[in-house]
Order: sequence, then C-alpha cells, then structure tokens
Amino acid sequence: MANIMVRKDATGAYSFYLPKRDLEDAIVSMEFDSADRWGGEIRLNNGGAYYIEPQELPGRFPISLRARRLDAPE
Repeated sequence: MANIMVRKDATGAYSFYLPKRDLEDAIVSMEFDSADRWGGEIRLNNGGAYYIEPQELPGRFPISLRARRLDAPE
C-alpha cells in the first residue's frame, strides 16, 4: 500500500500524486465518483492502475489516502 494524494481542480478533474516516487499524473477514470461512493479502481493517464477503498466523497481536497497498485507487485 502506498500513501498518495488526490487533488481536484476547478474543472472537477482529479490528479494523483505519489510522493515516494515523485509521480504526478491525471486520473482519467475512477470506478466510483458520486457523493455516497467515491474511489475504487482508478486509472492514470500513464496507464497505471491503483485501488482506493470506496468511501463517501471527501469534503475537501487535496486528500491523503492509502492506495494499492493494481498493475504490478508492490
């Protein structure tokens, strides 16, 4: 599991930041993106895939979360 940060810009687009690898990229898809269920499988612009435990939509961004990498062993 990795500590990540998710940001949301004024247009509603999400970005992903992984401090350990200094990786910042746009989130191109998210499994769940509603007020009562947010997270799940996310796909990055570079093709990477991570999993965020589904939860209620956070009240404020940026938010720090734990995520599991899906496309490769950790």
